[in-house]
Amino acid sequence: MATPEFILDLREKVGHAPLWLSGCKAVVLRDDDGEVLLVRRADNGAWTLPAGIIDPGEEPAETAVREVAEETCVQCVPRRLAGVGTTHEVAYPNGDRVQYLDVVMVMDAVAGEAAVGDEENLEVAWFAVDEVPQMPELHARGLRWGLEAGPARFVHDGRERP
Repeated sequence: MATPEFILDLREKVGHAPLWLSGCKAVVLRDDDGEVLLVRRADNGAWTLPAGIIDPGEEPAETAVREVAEETCVQCVPRRLAGVGTTHEVAYPNGDRVQYLDVVMVMDAVAGEAAVGDEENLEVAWFAVDEVPQMPELHARGLRWGLEAGPARFVHDGRERP
């Protein structure tokens, strides 16, 4: 999906100045098969969790459901919050800078065949959880949090905590 309209409106006012945005990553599981759904991004070729920006007024679980459907054609339902953290500042090729509050949700796949659903991704695939390809650090952290049992994770004093 293209850049949300509310961000384009902000950029008209602040230019390339850093924005603090909320984002959501989805750890989508097929429990029967022990698999996780990943996308391979068009911009850098990396395998990642489905993810996206939380729109104004949208709940993080709704974002996760929407982004998974848009990016992968898979329908899912939220199971639980896996964790909340922050990303490093990202500088995009056009000069825009942003940092995200990163909400990680665990989702159960309920319908649909995995397929590329937008221009942001080159591939969509299910991977056995022990055969996941290398991913960027914060996506690997999100996956790890999603696979861990127990309370939601967060970072404090540089350490991950339950």
